[in-house]
Parts: sequence; structure tokens; C-alpha cells
Amino acid sequence: MNDVNAQPWTWPEETWRTKVDHVRAGRSMKPAKWKNGARCAVALSFDSDHETNELRDGGKSIGRMSQGQYGNRQGVPRILNALAKHNAKATFFVPAVAALLYPDEQKRVVAEGHEVGIHGWIHELNSQLPYEVERDLMFRAADTLEQVTGTRPVGMRTPSWDFSPDTLRIERELGLLYDSSLMADDDPYELVEKGEPTGIVELPVEWIRDDAVYFNMHRFNGLRPHTPPTAVFDIFLREFERAYEEGGLFLLTMHPHVTGYRSRIWILEKLLEEITRRSDVWIATHAEIAAFVKAECP
Repeated sequence: MNDVNAQPWTWPEETWRTKVDHVRAGRSMKPAKWKNGARCAVALSFDSDHETNELRDGGKSIGRMSQGQYGNRQGVPRILNALAKHNAKATFFVPAVAALLYPDEQKRVVAEGHEVGIHGWIHELNSQLPYEVERDLMFRAADTLEQVTGTRPVGMRTPSWDFSPDTLRIERELGLLYDSSLMADDDPYELVEKGEPTGIVELPVEWIRDDAVYFNMHRFNGLRPHTPPTAVFDIFLREFERAYEEGGLFLLTMHPHVTGYRSRIWILEKLLEEITRRSDVWIATHAEIAAFVKAECP
């Protein structure tokens, strides 16, 4: 096949359908009511990447690694304090290397009733890896988190939400309950692989509900923060209020090295105030929500 014929607009229908149907959203798993009759479910998640953002690209910037360390020294403690104030449980997705760098952090997270989920080995990009390497790293990551925390992880968020053609297959081999990396809905749904329902619950993410897109800064590539905390809070609050109105799921992704700063932790604190003033909202870990919807939608 020559280069012209290999262009996407020359593909036969079988080719583009095969690509689209590889991993799809299946049946909705949004329950009629959430646990204890709650109107809305809230899943707060924190991706504790720390130094792995720099390490995964082979980087050696002392400055960027110090920013990652800030996530451990200040970000995670401030987040845990905010969650404790409102008795809210959350999920922390942790690369195995970050867990090995900061085992006491992960032990505190679990001791305070939160969940630790898989987030790769060193925040690698799965789509760049052959199946054997991706599988090895995922299994090693699961084993490492179990060794550090004492609890076997049941869910995964792929690093950078980078989902390879092999990722779902590996998640099935790991026997995971849920994934939280894809974006086909606002509410939970079942993942389908090549037309086959997998039983794995997807708790969908979205860049709109991620702090990094509003605040990320990179010294050398022109990426500069441009959004004030008040505007980010307004976006997150609007997302929650519509989820509440629709009786759905509000899932938020934040990063300790991004939101942990003095001017930004206010977003989480204020959002928790707004959420918890409603008595019919269930704030839970990703694992708790996935287990609930799977039981409600057998």
C-alpha cells in the first residue's frame, strides 16, 4: 500500500470501524439513586505525580523535581486537612515511583480512609509502549502500591489519561473493578472491548474538571498559567451544580503540586463547603462508587 492509499480518508469502512470499536462506552451505569438515597455522587481525585512528571521523560531538571517535591511537602498535607475538615473521602492516584519516594505519605492517605489507585510506574505514556512493557509496568505498579499501603488497588487512572490499544486488556488481566481515564460520558458506564462487555466500570474524567489545564507552567515551552483561582472555582462549581441537578456523578481531578499552593487550595476548600452544605450528596472514593454502581447494575 502506498502512502497516499494509507491516508485515513482512503481507509475502507472496516478499518475505521475497527479503530472506533476497539474500546467503547457500553451501557450507562448511572443508578436511579445513589447510596442512602443521595441525589448526587462526588468523586474527588488527586493525582500525586510528584517528581515523576520530570522523570518520565528522562528529565533531570532540579527545579521541576523540586516542584514535584512541593506536592509531597505542602500539597498533600493541605489536601488531607481540607478533606478531614469536611469528613470527605477521596482517591489518590499514585505512580509507583512516587509511592516508593514517599511511602509515609501513602500510608497516611490510607490511614485517613482514602483510596490509593494505580497511576503507572513512572508516569509513562502507555501509547508509546509495546504490550509486554505496559503490562509489566502495570503489574509492578499494582504490586508496589500493595506493598506500600497494605491494600491491593482495584482501580486505575492511566498517566496523562493516555490509554493504549492494550490498556483495557491489561486492566482485565489485573482483575480491576474500574478505570478512570476516559471521557465518553459524565456518569459511570461499562467499558466494552471489541464489542464485548468487560464488567469494568468507567468513572469518566474530563479536562474541564482538571486543575492542570488552568494552572500548568513550563519555563521553556511558553506554557503559562492564565486562569485565576476564582474562575476555576466557578467552572468546577457549575459542573457540580449540573451534576446535582441531573442526579449524576461529579468527578474532579486535581494535583497536589498544582492545587496545593496557598492561593489555590482555597478552590478545594470552598468547593467542599458548597458540596457538603447539601445533605443529599454522597462523597466517596472511586472504588466505593464503582462497587455501588456495579451492584446496582448487575
